[in-house]
Amino acid sequence: MKKILIIRLSSIGDIILTSPIIRCVKQQKNVEIHFLVKSEYSILLQSNPHLEKVFCLKGNLNQLISDLQKEHYDLIFDLHNNIRSSWIKLHLVLPSYTINKKNWQKYMLIYFNWNFLNNHVVDRYFEVVKKINISNDGNGLEYFFHKNTTVNFDVKQIFIAWSIGGSSSNKKLSKTQIIDVCKKMSYPVVLLGGSFEKSLGDDIIHELNNEKISNFCGSVSLDQSAYLISHSALVLSNDTGLMHVAAAFKKPIISFWGCTKPSQGFAPYMGVNGSKQLITPRSKRPCSRYGKSCRFSGQGCVKEISSQIILDSIDHFFLNKN
Repeated sequence: MKKILIIRLSSIGDIILTSPIIRCVKQQKNVEIHFLVKSEYSILLQSNPHLEKVFCLKGNLNQLISDLQKEHYDLIFDLHNNIRSSWIKLHLVLPSYTINKKNWQKYMLIYFNWNFLNNHVVDRYFEVVKKINISNDGNGLEYFFHKNTTVNFDVKQIFIAWSIGGSSSNKKLSKTQIIDVCKKMSYPVVLLGGSFEKSLGDDIIHELNNEKISNFCGSVSLDQSAYLISHSALVLSNDTGLMHVAAAFKKPIISFWGCTKPSQGFAPYMGVNGSKQLITPRSKRPCSRYGKSCRFSGQGCVKEISSQIILDSIDHFFLNKN
């Protein structure tokens, strides 16, 4: 075996969660590894030293398949398992191993609170590669910066990085929750998120009128957001991709859970001391698979986590740290 193709098309968190797979396959088999991903997420892989090539899905699927055929792969690991990845495998006509999405187990957890998953998504990825005797080295996630990544911010000070984004509004803390917490914090805070969170960040800055709060939502790249996270003392995050970036840097994380729950397998991987998962008091089971719908509230039950509990968790972290 000389060359392997790994397929995981999206999204930020899921791709970062493949980093132990990439490393372990490379180190334990010493093969050439290529990775197929949607073009908008390729930045997550372009600096990975364990990869020889990154292919991007961005339009013409037939041309992409033609380019992949020229590589003469020995094996495919499909860590996505959707229609497009199946179509690609069909045309490459190669031996392949595909992740089991365990959809019925997810259904039983969401609707009956019967957890037949009982493992992390990273463990499910390893179930795929163990077919060629790849084992988990226990070294966690990885994130690799592009060269010369920097941000116009004093990263030498003690500060908190707060990821306020999410794939749906039901997974996000409210503006009120964030403001209530920031009002009582003595440490500088950097707000992180995409362009969709920029106006939320601006509103928070305007209402707080506090020079210790900085809004970087939509104004810095993913690499720069990761750079700020890597230098922070503590990360606060909804269930979103930047939470997994923080886990890759072995940062203590206070994460917020409402319509999705850690039991689904997407908790920060190999959490470090000081980390805490704050779960809505409304229910212990997920409301939906991706957090797009809530059984209890049109705004998402994550918004029922009290600001005081968040503050107490932050204070507890810094008290123990000092």
